[in-house]
Amino acid sequence: MFVNEVNDVKIYNLSAGKSVPDWLTDRRKRSQLMKKGDSRRQIELIQDFDMPGVCTSIRMSPDQQYILATGTYKPRVKCFEVSNLSIKFERCFDSEVTTFEVISDDYSKMVFLQCDRYVEIHAAHGRHYRLRIPRFGRDMKYHKPSCDMYIVGVGRDIYRLNLERGQFLQPYETDASCLYACDVNPEHHLLVVGTKEGTVEAWDPRTKQRCATLDVAMKLPGVKEFPSVTALKFRNGLQMGVGTASGHVLLYDIRSRQPLLTKNHLNNLPIKRLAFNPSQNAVYSLDEATLKLWDEQTGKQIAYVESTTSFNDFCTIPDSGMFFLAQEDVKMLTYYVPAMGPAPRWCSFLDNLTEEIESEMVDNVYDDYQFVTHKELAELGMEHLIGSNLLKGYMHGYFMNVRLYNKAKAVVEPFAFDRFRKEKVRAEIESERKSRLQIESKLPKVNKELALKIMDEQANPSNSAKQRNVPNLLQDSRFKAMFENTDFAVNKDAEEYRLLAPVLNRLDKSKAKELKQRVEVAHVAELHADEAQKREESDNDEDLFGFEKSEAEESSGDEASSDDDDRKEYVKEMKQAYKQVKQQREEEEEEAEDQEENEEPDGPDDYVSPLANVNGNSSSSKTPANKLNFKMTAIDKDLGNTELQRRIKQVSLQDRVRVMSSMEDQVTNVGRSIGNRQMTFEINREKKSQHMAKKREAELKKHREERRGIVRPIKSLKLKKVNFK
Repeated sequence: MFVNEVNDVKIYNLSAGKSVPDWLTDRRKRSQLMKKGDSRRQIELIQDFDMPGVCTSIRMSPDQQYILATGTYKPRVKCFEVSNLSIKFERCFDSEVTTFEVISDDYSKMVFLQCDRYVEIHAAHGRHYRLRIPRFGRDMKYHKPSCDMYIVGVGRDIYRLNLERGQFLQPYETDASCLYACDVNPEHHLLVVGTKEGTVEAWDPRTKQRCATLDVAMKLPGVKEFPSVTALKFRNGLQMGVGTASGHVLLYDIRSRQPLLTKNHLNNLPIKRLAFNPSQNAVYSLDEATLKLWDEQTGKQIAYVESTTSFNDFCTIPDSGMFFLAQEDVKMLTYYVPAMGPAPRWCSFLDNLTEEIESEMVDNVYDDYQFVTHKELAELGMEHLIGSNLLKGYMHGYFMNVRLYNKAKAVVEPFAFDRFRKEKVRAEIESERKSRLQIESKLPKVNKELALKIMDEQANPSNSAKQRNVPNLLQDSRFKAMFENTDFAVNKDAEEYRLLAPVLNRLDKSKAKELKQRVEVAHVAELHADEAQKREESDNDEDLFGFEKSEAEESSGDEASSDDDDRKEYVKEMKQAYKQVKQQREEEEEEAEDQEENEEPDGPDDYVSPLANVNGNSSSSKTPANKLNFKMTAIDKDLGNTELQRRIKQVSLQDRVRVMSSMEDQVTNVGRSIGNRQMTFEINREKKSQHMAKKREAELKKHREERRGIVRPIKSLKLKKVNFK
């Protein structure tokens, strides 16, 4: 049993638990169940409540004594008797079942609509008769007063099969191209069908005529997928639920064309089935991904059940909180929601069981395991366990047994508990000790600068609607640890922060610029207020001839110059930050090289001359292996960053390889392999270009000659002579 709580409503999954293989004997199954603690708590409400492959549809008999389900493979129907909580019988079909109806109080009369256009009528002993309909069927309903079976499917006709006379009657012709669903009102027996065009047509079986048409698609504008009607269900004589292919459920009063309520599943999946719970004023709506329980008055969600595979069908037990789900899996799921009603009479022990479970805590799957990262594993000195059964790889770390983790932690940090105890005692003492002068500060202890920025943004929001509706991070419980735990403090010495610092400084400057503009706007407003007053005459010639610049032009020029200055300062700060980071990396590399050099031996006998190895001296071959290690350093190490090398580094890899290869072709060895080298080069570039042109021409000539040898001449082909007249 698995307990899930949604909106303070507990949902009990009575089918949850680990399944035992079918090939085990009953004795082995019982022993396996007794060994596992979780299996001992598992409840098997109905024995063998499953299908070999997939369950397609499920129903409850009208007398609530039998549960009937169809599935594959092979196509079959199973009947379970609730009084014995076990299977009663099982029958197989020639083809898969699309849907079926129970037309008697028990299992003695059933009608199955199959995917190959066949309709099978079953009695208590088995199949009674089998017939075929003209088009593929999708849904069917039984009309008790006239003993007519209404079948809808691909096509515009509603087929009528009279079970009393055993013959087809004149079908009803609708205005739709295809029909998806149908339902019969339980009180006045009105027939309604859902069409592909998004309409609901109502037919009166007494007059054999269409009495009304309801356009549902017009009530759902702006939907990406066309809202064809895929599910219909009557609550009572006047209220009806309509499910669409776009994932909407509309509740109607059949006396009005306006929906009482519209509910969106937000999955963009077709609604497969609807059901009502009148005692709790709740609606059950099923799509492929979820089963949702919601209030029919307000549309507020009560609870939901998510699928691990795909849901096909469900059925509820009237006046109870239990329902069954058919899915694309072996198991048929059984759920019990106490808020929707009590348990059925045949399993009344569930009420007492759920009351006991509410007082217990549900164990988490990972309670006995601790998640550790690779860094924490190295700190514990347990890297050698990687790849063994003691560590289970998961995402960026590993799961390990919590007892092993505690033991390793105690060995690595033996005084960790003492430190933790002292910190706790000190925190309690500080909380009890109150200073005489209490200064109330709204700033947290950690990340004060970030808190100040957040408080400033909340106090002065921008004009955009998104910025005004942003929640306050200081009051959000999800980010509480960021301002309390020192592990989340911003490290300003980190390389990432130093590279990001110029960007943050520029943002701060832009905010300061905005504040300055606000002040200037206020100042301009004051100047406009003073325009009514008389101004003193000026002796300036520029004012006389109109050469004086306006305030707007001056402000625009100042703004442009300030933008250029800000951009230059920003580029300068970015270059300086990258330079500092690069210098720090070089210093760290030099320190690492110095450490490696210090670790190597410095004695005169620790190095062997390379010339001795070349000349084949026997003394060098007799030296031990640990003294053969030597390190060569370039003489021009300090002159490595010449102007030429810097220019070579700036060009692309292709040009660099071409230059280096040409330089290697021009270098020749003189004398021994360890001796001097000489380089030949030409100063005149014209001669070099002429040489390259001649070389290119020779290559093309060679290519043409090779092509002539490969291409077959046309003379060898025999062509037919055609006489044109």
